[in-house]
Amino acid sequence: MTRLPLMSALLTSVALAACGAPAPDRSPEVASAPATAPLPTAVGATGPLSRQSIDTAVWQAGPVVTGTTPRSNPQTPTAPGATGTAEATTPPRPEIVRAQILLDRARFSPGAIDGLGGENTRQAVAAFAEAHDIASDGSLNAEIFARLIQDGGPALTEYAITTEDVAGPFLTSLPTDLKAQADLPALSYTSAAEGLAETFHVTEALLTALNPGVDFSRAGQRIIVPALSDQPLPADVTRIVINKDESSLRAFNAEGDLLAFYPATIGSTRRPAPTGRLTVVGVAPEPNYTYDPQRVSYDRGDRRLVVAAGPNNPVGSVWIDLSRDTYGIHGTPDPSKIAKTASNGCVRLTNWSAEQLAAAVKPGVEVIFS
Repeated sequence: MTRLPLMSALLTSVALAACGAPAPDRSPEVASAPATAPLPTAVGATGPLSRQSIDTAVWQAGPVVTGTTPRSNPQTPTAPGATGTAEATTPPRPEIVRAQILLDRARFSPGAIDGLGGENTRQAVAAFAEAHDIASDGSLNAEIFARLIQDGGPALTEYAITTEDVAGPFLTSLPTDLKAQADLPALSYTSAAEGLAETFHVTEALLTALNPGVDFSRAGQRIIVPALSDQPLPADVTRIVINKDESSLRAFNAEGDLLAFYPATIGSTRRPAPTGRLTVVGVAPEPNYTYDPQRVSYDRGDRRLVVAAGPNNPVGSVWIDLSRDTYGIHGTPDPSKIAKTASNGCVRLTNWSAEQLAAAVKPGVEVIFS
């Protein structure tokens, strides 16, 4: 994943009224487990999710919202890092996998690519259609699909698992209790599969479906993954618009061109996100998370706690500090829940979206909540 330099505006440890406390310092070093021996074996999915079936998938009439739980805005938000709605159980569809990958590559993110569609995909399709002057209510249609694949190239590619991917260290499990998290030296991934899924913007379920029977902890294997773009945003972000009703974030350049669209978890009824205009203060990559009961309280006890950095940190892999004290835009340990649950006031993106955005912002960027 992208590693971001700190901005010149040094971020200090701040207790977040809604999210937690980022700090620019790194977590302690942890001894890595030895890598397994390479096993150079080519693999690929068979049946309905074969590489060929996805790369040649065509538009099929039907709703994009398929087999997923609806968005919700509960009165009591989930704490950063907590899970929300249940996972879908319907099988992924090749044409949806292809469309989601191509949307992601075009910087209209559907969130975690799952092959199921859902509200995040519908919003991404609608934003893509609007940007390309195509009539759409968010449903994928033949014209949108044709535009997506026009210059998209293959949706899938092969990737050789590296020793770095499998080296860890990995957590045996990720505790949900904040006190237990604070006892850990780092909030790492729980497995190589989780890290690979996040690297390629997919759910672990879809990664497994694309690579049946694969042991993701063995270096040297070649696996089938989305062919994503590794390019940064094409220009600096000068304005960010956060739409609470739509659960989305749009990034614009100085000319007003839309650079990227991301689904977002934005506050809750009890702890709403800010309103009006704020600005970016700075960026902290790999932040820690501080709960200070003297400044914040959402049933986490009366003891100050500091959770170390890591992709499963409650605020994810990067923190974008905003001009309203204790509020920011940040990542998440649970990308599949973005825009499907509520938060404690801040704006939560997938780690990869937050990193892409953070790499293109500077202090003073306007942030509009609508």
